[in-house]
Amino acid sequence: MGLFGKKDKLQIIAFQGYGADSHFYARGRALEDEEIDLSKKGFFNLIWNSYKRFETDEIRNTPVRVKLSDGRVLVGKTDARGYYLFDESIENLRPLTNGEGWLQYEVSYDDHAFRREILHQNRFPGELLIPSATAEFGVISDIDDTILHTGVVSSLKWKVVVNTLFKRPGKRTPLKGASELYNLLHRGGSGTAANPIFYVSHSPWNLYRYLELFLQKNNFPKGPILLRNFPKLESLRSVGEKPQKQKEILNILKTYPKLKFILIGDSGEHDADIYKEIAELYPEQISAIYLRSVAHKGKMERVRGLFKAYETTPVLLVENSESAIAHAKENGFIK
Repeated sequence: MGLFGKKDKLQIIAFQGYGADSHFYARGRALEDEEIDLSKKGFFNLIWNSYKRFETDEIRNTPVRVKLSDGRVLVGKTDARGYYLFDESIENLRPLTNGEGWLQYEVSYDDHAFRREILHQNRFPGELLIPSATAEFGVISDIDDTILHTGVVSSLKWKVVVNTLFKRPGKRTPLKGASELYNLLHRGGSGTAANPIFYVSHSPWNLYRYLELFLQKNNFPKGPILLRNFPKLESLRSVGEKPQKQKEILNILKTYPKLKFILIGDSGEHDADIYKEIAELYPEQISAIYLRSVAHKGKMERVRGLFKAYETTPVLLVENSESAIAHAKENGFIK
């Protein structure tokens, strides 16, 4: 709802998804348009945009439809928080992709009884990545303190708050050399591959466009950005239930059982534990684990101890991007 009771226009944000020749897997969210402009400068604009990113007015329990470029249509519905998920078995999707493996589609509201204005003539673009059958390997990477300075190991995580709320995406700092490393991995050992990159984070979907713009501004390879629903307290998970980030990684591995992966994260939070468990479950699919070192003695000692006698998968504690590049060259991952 806009100011003075005026109803905002409606929009759909299609999150970049992934799939296979016979598997369409894509998500998004139906929302009122809050007119967020991530390029605006000034303290007030930063605060206002940050507020609007989290104070969303979702369009609940509403029919939506996906139209493929060959005319095929999928029908679904948003949930109680405005999210939709298309997880469908559908044949012959690969012919619809471009040279990098991206499939373009349109998503729209499928409720003709709406008495609200819908942006873009109710036609919203979406993309889904279907990795090439000749891809050498895939990369699954964390974002926070892995490619983006966030401050998750700072006292009371105050740096996370400051960086997220008070800095525009164009002003956020990537870790030195990270963009070069990821582009080399994307091109692979041949130098001409289109290896898929999946960005998986514990951040909420509210930050999707923010993170998408950060990756674009800093020349990271294009890839699905996979986040989590918010708010959802981790303490409310059922006993034994895996974090959403771990579930997403496992789903990627199951979607591409013949593709090997490099897992990249940091040593600050739970990446080491999650990646170690995943590699033990799928030893044939995990080629290497790269964990960026963090400026926290206790956390680094814990991670070193975790992998002290570990031999399932090669693990590198990365001090800088140069050491990761050197290791990747030695192992033939990059040219």
